[in-house]
Amino acid sequence: MTRLFNDPDDFAADSAAGFVAASGRWVRGVTGGVVRSTRGAEPTVSVVIGGGSGHYPAFAGLVGPGLAHGAVMGNLFASPSAHQVHSVATAAHEGRGVLLSYGNYAGDVLHFGQAQERLRAAGIDCRTVTVTDDISSAPIAEREKRRGIAGDLVVFKIAGAAAEEGQDLDNVERVAALANERTRSLGVAFSGCTLPGADEPLFTVPEGRMAVGLGIHGEPGIDEVDIPTAEGLAELFVSSLLAEVSDDIDLTTARVVPILNGLGSVKYEELYVVYATVDRLLTEAGVTVVSPEVGEFCTSFDMAGASLTLLWLDDELERLWLAACDTPAFRRGAVEGRVAVEAVEQAAEDIVIPPATEESRRAAVTIAAALAAVADMLDAEADELGRIDRIAGDGDHGIGMQRGSRAAATTAAEVLSRGAGARTVLHHAGDSWADIGGGTSGAIWGEMLVALGESLGDDAAVGAAEVGAGVGRMKDAVMSFGKATVGDKTMIDAIVPFADALAEHLTAGAGLTEAWESAADTASAAAEATAQLTARLGRARAHGDKSLGTPDPGAISFALITHTVLDILQKEN
Repeated sequence: MTRLFNDPDDFAADSAAGFVAASGRWVRGVTGGVVRSTRGAEPTVSVVIGGGSGHYPAFAGLVGPGLAHGAVMGNLFASPSAHQVHSVATAAHEGRGVLLSYGNYAGDVLHFGQAQERLRAAGIDCRTVTVTDDISSAPIAEREKRRGIAGDLVVFKIAGAAAEEGQDLDNVERVAALANERTRSLGVAFSGCTLPGADEPLFTVPEGRMAVGLGIHGEPGIDEVDIPTAEGLAELFVSSLLAEVSDDIDLTTARVVPILNGLGSVKYEELYVVYATVDRLLTEAGVTVVSPEVGEFCTSFDMAGASLTLLWLDDELERLWLAACDTPAFRRGAVEGRVAVEAVEQAAEDIVIPPATEESRRAAVTIAAALAAVADMLDAEADELGRIDRIAGDGDHGIGMQRGSRAAATTAAEVLSRGAGARTVLHHAGDSWADIGGGTSGAIWGEMLVALGESLGDDAAVGAAEVGAGVGRMKDAVMSFGKATVGDKTMIDAIVPFADALAEHLTAGAGLTEAWESAADTASAAAEATAQLTARLGRARAHGDKSLGTPDPGAISFALITHTVLDILQKEN
């Protein structure tokens, strides 16, 4: 388990501060992550990578000449916010465009996608290549749904080398996509990882058994078998990965880079025992092994496990893979001609409070009270929400909701004290929820609060009609943003019936509190009913029917929030 920490809530920030202090040769800290502390003679395309913390050396350890230009550092196992991505990308930009690259997880896709839109709106050409190397997370016919694990090193390295050569954004994007297309990975675990301050791991594996096809965020595997010998594990890795490409690649002429990755607590000596058989099996298959790597490249705290990645080379990919690079955690050859970048302290963004009417400020008082009550409720429910999430997810939903709601409540109180109206309170609270909560839920709740704020405004009274319209706007925003529909076993299964029921009761002439009470009961029933659904989106999707019998944690937390807000409305009345 993770034993060394101060306040568990500050672990990611404390770790980032220590990393920057120890790695000034390569990086400097900026809001949201790190960027290079040196620059070459000529500007290049900027490769910006990132994701949740807890995977070192991914992602910050891969920033430096010949590899990434910046890394966005989210909270533990939680995607960074769009604000963080935008901040790092802006700081890393050298004038020739930005390539964003990250693992194909819903929260990352949402947040990085938002940041890309903001960068483009500012006139910065920005492209994206998501990493989809994990063969266990979706069938080959649905490769676009696969998640990224240790194969992200391949994509980042190839893109960074192309940028270092001075290639334009079109080519950097092209070779990154090609590297992803020619990379496959498979992982296993013997035990789950434990987050700082937690009493138990995110998932467990029975004694003597091994989870096959696990993710890197504590998601359980899709299969479970007896622990094999090191030779047996190598055979599982190699046979599974070769089967993926056997119809497309002539193995007798193929050249491949094997990357055997330890996930946290498997020792290097154990990895080398496994790699001896990996090398033999690849050679026996007729494959030429090029520049193998054995070590830790994408970890998961103290998880006992390993993964094997195979990169199938062509001449261009081989040149780029072997090109020099110099980062805190991955180095090859010598990189010359670098000059230090003078670190410019980033000024904290001043919060500008626009004028608001007295009616809107009164509504803002109720909104801030509701957000404070929601934060208290989620503090109490965090463990249970995490337990539900562990059934088929990574177990961090409760922690993410707890952190996000607390940040939103704190920000709401601050801007309220400075005279903010309803719209401004909700906008800043939504931004804080997204920044600190991270992950898919952080992105979605941030969007919902902002959407509600747009409907309520700062310059008018807030009544039942405005609230009903605002909730409808929240529903539309989350459906558009997350792309989920009713029946996918997500929060959508609770928010759609809630919003529809609220609108129906308000249209029939009910008062806000009465309508909200009926709609909250509808949301609770709908959330509980998700126990009978099979997940079709998100991390739980890879586990099929494993979530049957357990409701969706996002739907449950939404229903709980509606009842907490109801308590505030009843007190106001």
